[in-house]
Amino acid sequence: MTHFDLAGLRNKAEELNKKTMVDGFWDDPDAAQSLLREKSSIENKISEYEELEKGLNDVDELIALAEEMEDEDEADSIVEMYNDISGKLETFKLATLLNGKYDHNSAILSVHAGTGGVDAMDWAEMLLRMYTRWAESKGYKVNIADVQDDTEAGIKSATFMVEGENAYGYLKHEKGVHRLVRISPFNAAGKRQTSFAALEVMPEIEDDMSVEINPEDIRVDTYRSSGAGGQHVNKTDSAIRITHLPTNIVVTCQNERSQHQNKEVAMKILMSRLADLKEQQHKEDLKEIKGDFSLITWGSQIRSYVFQPYTMVKDHRTGAEVGNVNAVMDGALDHFINEELKQL
Repeated sequence: MTHFDLAGLRNKAEELNKKTMVDGFWDDPDAAQSLLREKSSIENKISEYEELEKGLNDVDELIALAEEMEDEDEADSIVEMYNDISGKLETFKLATLLNGKYDHNSAILSVHAGTGGVDAMDWAEMLLRMYTRWAESKGYKVNIADVQDDTEAGIKSATFMVEGENAYGYLKHEKGVHRLVRISPFNAAGKRQTSFAALEVMPEIEDDMSVEINPEDIRVDTYRSSGAGGQHVNKTDSAIRITHLPTNIVVTCQNERSQHQNKEVAMKILMSRLADLKEQQHKEDLKEIKGDFSLITWGSQIRSYVFQPYTMVKDHRTGAEVGNVNAVMDGALDHFINEELKQL
């Protein structure tokens, strides 16, 4: 628990609480809301720690009582309680590792179909579903900003937001190329097919003073959402495409109800993407960041998902393996996420 400074958090919570009582606190509503979110986050951590501490103390007392009474049924109940607390403690310990600059932020994810034709597009849609299921199981809100559907099956790409505390910290290591091996449902010969899709993961950045977007550096186009759509898209002329000319980054949003809302979301994604690039390239000036970042450079996959001839999901960075591929596709990603965090 070396990453957890309880005394420091209590002092910080008290300091923030004093700021909420200052006259004029609500003069800047955005700043006030941001401070309250930080205060709530710290208080939740303190409360969770105290609850775990109390639970462990209760177990100690119950063990002593069970030994005194020589009650085996009570002993079984205590073991069950201890296992439950141990699981919660492990989750709590992993959360303390999320101490990066943007780890506590929401996350913006983009999935792109790669090599593999229709299978790769189907695979991209499967990954979209997998991460959506994982996020929802954690209580995060998922907001799909843009989906580029394919006419036959699957999707070419999708951008979606996972909103909630620590979303980026948990998901940041999911960035990379994901490989699928299976009998293709689109191949009449029933041959095994290998397909690829890439996932980008960026922190959602509300306001980064180091990233100033010059209005002259962007081109904004409006268009009607395209593709099969279904429940994904709102079929109006309100879809927005923003091109950042110095970097050639293209951001699209078509799922909000109005052109204004789509532009707002697209600008938020662009801001996050530029901040992420500056972080990666250590550039002070956006003008120094060049290249077409809308293209994916395919490299070694970070994880393989095998459906045939056996079932296995293997992370090639940590060596973590799971045999139940269907559970993973339903969002059971914690084993891989936690193993990666333990490497920090």
